[in-house]
Amino acid sequence: MRTRSRIAGVSKPVIRYVLILAVLALAVSHYTVWPPDTMLMLTLLVCAGLGQFRAFTRHLVPFIVLFALYSVASSVADDINPNVHYLPMAHFDEWLGGGRLPTSHLQDLLWNGHVRWYDYYFYVLYTAHFVAPVVLALFLWKRRGQLYWSYLASLGLLSLSAFLTYVLFPAAPPWMSSSYGYIEPIHRVSYDIWTAVGIDSPDTLYSKLSPNLVAAVPSLHSAFPLLIFLFLVRSFGLRRVWWAALYPVSMWVGVVYLGEHYVFDVLCAIAYTAAAATIGTALARRFTPRLPSPDGTTPKAPSAAPPKVAEVPTLTRTSPAEAPQD
Repeated sequence: MRTRSRIAGVSKPVIRYVLILAVLALAVSHYTVWPPDTMLMLTLLVCAGLGQFRAFTRHLVPFIVLFALYSVASSVADDINPNVHYLPMAHFDEWLGGGRLPTSHLQDLLWNGHVRWYDYYFYVLYTAHFVAPVVLALFLWKRRGQLYWSYLASLGLLSLSAFLTYVLFPAAPPWMSSSYGYIEPIHRVSYDIWTAVGIDSPDTLYSKLSPNLVAAVPSLHSAFPLLIFLFLVRSFGLRRVWWAALYPVSMWVGVVYLGEHYVFDVLCAIAYTAAAATIGTALARRFTPRLPSPDGTTPKAPSAAPPKVAEVPTLTRTSPAEAPQD
């Protein structure tokens, strides 16, 4: 009996993990890019399989719902305001680049008509746009719970402020402005990378990655890596994770080189991220006592102070000589 129970105790987790891996492998084979709703279902499956269903619903569902709402809102932002801006960002970049776009300078230096290893490097970073924030959220949830709600608030404010900017100031990326003749000709390196990895219809892929084609200012592809780096520093300290700064810096260089964003877009993303992290952290500190704690329990309200006990008069002894006489 003991042997049978031991075998059963081992086999159940193994079967559970095998099933999870099988479903994930099936999903990967059918989705070149995971939309937020697909990511929600896969994460729900993994957490439920690991026995974390209740904790997931209390902590991570709000996070994934945030991404889903942003994806839906971003896809309609360009329908709200059709006045697309093509030149303000380009004029700033031309001033910064001494009369030429920094994109042109980078492509003269790095692009020679063939896809190189660094092109794939920039491509992987670019397509990890939605995956990296989820990975950090999982880490903070399990290992740095005191930072989780600060991170979620900062990410929410960053996404909301970006969405409002997309509505008020629709901005075309460099590749679109170049294709319409507003700026000097630049090469869209992303198309060559997608073709090199076997994607037959790059336009279809890009519509999944970016449903709003005129959402360039600020560049969230540049903002999310910086936010991730800031919270890694808060988790481990700058001395231990200084090397992680390579992630946002590489993304900034990559989006400009690929022709997806101007330097102007990247600078706006840095400013937006700094403001969102500051305000989001302040809001989280104020409301964290009302939110679920990392272990899945709801924090209890501080107990009321114990009632004051009435003071008892001090009894003094009197000497026999001072005692009242009958």
